[in-house]
Amino acid sequence: MPSSSPSSPFPPSPEPSSGSSASAAPFPAYPSRERVVAALRAAGCVFAEEEAELLLAAAGDPAGLTALVERRAAGEPLELVVGWAEFRGLRITVEPGVFVPRRRTEFLVEQALAHAPEAAVVVDLCCGSGALGAALADALGDVEVHAADIDPAAVRCAGRNLAAYGGQVHTGDLFEALPGGLRGRIDILAANVPYVPTGEVPLLPAEARDHEPPTALDGGEDGLDVLRRVAAEAPEWLAPGGLLLVETSERQAAGALAAFTRNGLAARSAVSEQWYAHVVIGTRER
Repeated sequence: MPSSSPSSPFPPSPEPSSGSSASAAPFPAYPSRERVVAALRAAGCVFAEEEAELLLAAAGDPAGLTALVERRAAGEPLELVVGWAEFRGLRITVEPGVFVPRRRTEFLVEQALAHAPEAAVVVDLCCGSGALGAALADALGDVEVHAADIDPAAVRCAGRNLAAYGGQVHTGDLFEALPGGLRGRIDILAANVPYVPTGEVPLLPAEARDHEPPTALDGGEDGLDVLRRVAAEAPEWLAPGGLLLVETSERQAAGALAAFTRNGLAARSAVSEQWYAHVVIGTRER
């Protein structure tokens, strides 16, 4: 009968009872759903049943399933293990070394669509996987969509996610990455900037701290360094009436609003109690 090796994430298979018939089928070598769930529970996965279904669907063979469960049991984010994350009903490709889009960030997309439903030019800055650009392009239809990130791994990933929308993805530091022809034309500038204060990065859950790029998390001493840089340059890139939207924390919202108004944007904040999400919205006056 198969049993767990010392390195296997699976519990031992049950031995047959003494009353089992000789013709009874042996316990299958392929790890069953129940064994996958048990392994995930032992590793502390709260939603073990749901995760087991995703891992079973992603595995190509028994060895592949074992490898996936080992990665998840070791603490790797589920989205990186299966290779995708759900975001506004889309399956967004993610890969190791790329920031995993959070469901709470869907609120930023909702705010963008509510305030600029006729947007024709969209930019996803600090794009990571390109989830914001893909979600906005999917909702708006025929739009010109661009994305940019300083991390080449993120740019490659975003390129895959935006290909279906004809999106263009650029490598570089914030606005330096964008084509000059976008100046004064952007209707929605979605910038999911890093906003974790440097001193709090070590306190993040291990899934983020150990598996996502520091550049996507660390926002400087107060968490607003990158946000202030974006706010300073955004007005010259936005079209008249164009929007800049960033996600921040509740305690940082006042500082973010001040950075927006200081650079000539009409600023307001929006809060989702459901997602515990805070978005600051800046508008270039017409």
